[in-house]
Amino acid sequence: MRVTIACVWAPALVLALLMPPVWADDQPASDPLVVTVGVNHAPPYRIVNGQQTTGLYVDIFREIADRLGWTLRFREAPFRRVLLMAQQGDVDVMLGPLETEERAEWLDFVAPAFPPERRLFFYIEEAHRIDRYSDLDGLSIGVLAGARYFPRFDTDDQLIKESAPRYENLMRMLEKGRVDVVIAPELIGLFTVRELDLPVLVSPFFVPGTRSFIAVSRRSPVMAYADEIRAALTLVEKEGIHEDLVLKYLEQAQP
Repeated sequence: MRVTIACVWAPALVLALLMPPVWADDQPASDPLVVTVGVNHAPPYRIVNGQQTTGLYVDIFREIADRLGWTLRFREAPFRRVLLMAQQGDVDVMLGPLETEERAEWLDFVAPAFPPERRLFFYIEEAHRIDRYSDLDGLSIGVLAGARYFPRFDTDDQLIKESAPRYENLMRMLEKGRVDVVIAPELIGLFTVRELDLPVLVSPFFVPGTRSFIAVSRRSPVMAYADEIRAALTLVEKEGIHEDLVLKYLEQAQP
């Protein structure tokens, strides 16, 4: 009986978090909350095309914002710059950063809204194929500036890492022989290779991923709405919209 009651009340609690107070009809309508989202162009997660911003992470967060009655505005910058803007409170929200102890000092990782992805190693020359971690020794590895991949790699000072602001830049560097290998999350790596139509291969060695987050700047007033964000995400998942969006962008990333 206890389990049945919990199952009945869980959706009701989610809805209660999203409903306005009972006295709201007697109060003047307030302006919708305007939330500034910092984004870097990183298809298919965050796609910036002129004034239009889309992508898997953006579309999921739009669904959440719609349910909360929020207005979104976007500020584009390289990933490392977006991190700095969130640290300074110049943007309210980041979509997709991995949680680290350092970042947790100035970001609240509110909800693991985005699916885990493997970290893949892309190469062109057969001599640069990665079959085990030790194969990275002595190779130049392209990385996104400011990104984190997995702890052993991130803290390995013996590796030769060359950074760039976008994965498109990194894949072009790989094509021109300026780096030997590029590490990238699976979706964005495959999407970029397909879009650029490059003769790039995927190494057998990979590292499992972890879920990435909707993260809120600790200097932002949006911090007060963490529970509402989680409740709205639960509704988006229950309605099947989250799964539909993931499948949509998975298909687009395939060769």
